[in-house]
Amino acid sequence: MDMQGDIKRVLWIVMDSVGAGALPDAEAFGDAQSVNTLAHALAVPQVRVPTLDKLGLRFAMRQVGTLPPTAGAVGRAAEKAPGKDTTIGHWEMAGYIQPHAFPTYPEGFPRDIIDAFCRAIHREGVLGNVPASGTEIIAQLGKAHMQSGLPIVYTSGDSVFQIAAHEDIVPVDTLYEWCRKARAMLQGGHGVARVIARPFTGTPGAFVRTARRHDFSLAPGGETILDALTKRGVPVTGVGKIGDIFAQRGIAKSIPTTDNEDGMDRAIALCESGQEGLLFVNLVDFDTKYGHRRDVMGYAQALVRLDARMAQLLQVLDAQTLLCVTADHGCDPLAAGTDHTREYVPVLFDGAMVRRGVDLGTRATFADMGSTIYQALTGAHWPVGTSMYTDFVV
Repeated sequence: MDMQGDIKRVLWIVMDSVGAGALPDAEAFGDAQSVNTLAHALAVPQVRVPTLDKLGLRFAMRQVGTLPPTAGAVGRAAEKAPGKDTTIGHWEMAGYIQPHAFPTYPEGFPRDIIDAFCRAIHREGVLGNVPASGTEIIAQLGKAHMQSGLPIVYTSGDSVFQIAAHEDIVPVDTLYEWCRKARAMLQGGHGVARVIARPFTGTPGAFVRTARRHDFSLAPGGETILDALTKRGVPVTGVGKIGDIFAQRGIAKSIPTTDNEDGMDRAIALCESGQEGLLFVNLVDFDTKYGHRRDVMGYAQALVRLDARMAQLLQVLDAQTLLCVTADHGCDPLAAGTDHTREYVPVLFDGAMVRRGVDLGTRATFADMGSTIYQALTGAHWPVGTSMYTDFVV
């Protein structure tokens, strides 16, 4: 295993959608310059995140001008790729910058795509085929789906082909197979970033999406640090939807999770077990449960819960673990609509080897994180992005 001597593992935690303020080009992506996921969530009365504050979160989002003495290396990063979705954000932070935007379908998918999908799954049609909130469309069409057995197909402002089905009507394994067939179709010019299975249960008026969501992503169009680490024999463990985002490429072990609490349980357990290499964790609740639903109170409370778990995590980090906490895009709960928002992301590095009070400034690309982590684990340089490793290592 080709690893640096002093650092045995990097724990990379992505707070999915926890953006830190509008990028200069936000308006070109349909967002106001006022969008700021973190600022709006933390402005909820009585919300306190003392552990994240000690790590320098408010400095990262430029709410305070001085780094607290407890903080390690802190900055924020801009997104270089032309997008604001989960896939394009994670790929960029892992060292591959997508050169073009993924296709989106604000008017729904073309007739030929829907017809081909119906032939592939042996159904006479679909319900929906519109941009929609996932919870709203199952409330509107769930009963018709249960009566007809037809899948609910919908999209959003992101590059996604989403298929919702009731678990009692369409077995989850069948839904996954439908998604695989859609994924095989949706390539080239119609190569959406993700095909997403959206199973739900319940009765009309009380439908609930289940934790058995599954993403079927395109594979990155170029090499990522996950690929390169794997080639060097450095194990990569994906927690949450990380494996899905990278189409399982460059990942030795993929651990699914049910929610943020489960994700943090897994992260803590991996650290306590002594697992080496890259431990790459996605905490999805901020995005799916609160950001897209424009629930600012729920978003704020989720940050408070994460803060308590971060305090527990810091207690188990050993001297050979480098921690990086960041996000992949924004999803401002006070923004118009229900889509992601084009924002900076916080960049927080901590650990025994990290000097205190290092201002990393504003990074030109998320890929600076991947470059830093690659150097921390291997001592080698990644060609995309600029490593910050020597800026903060003791």
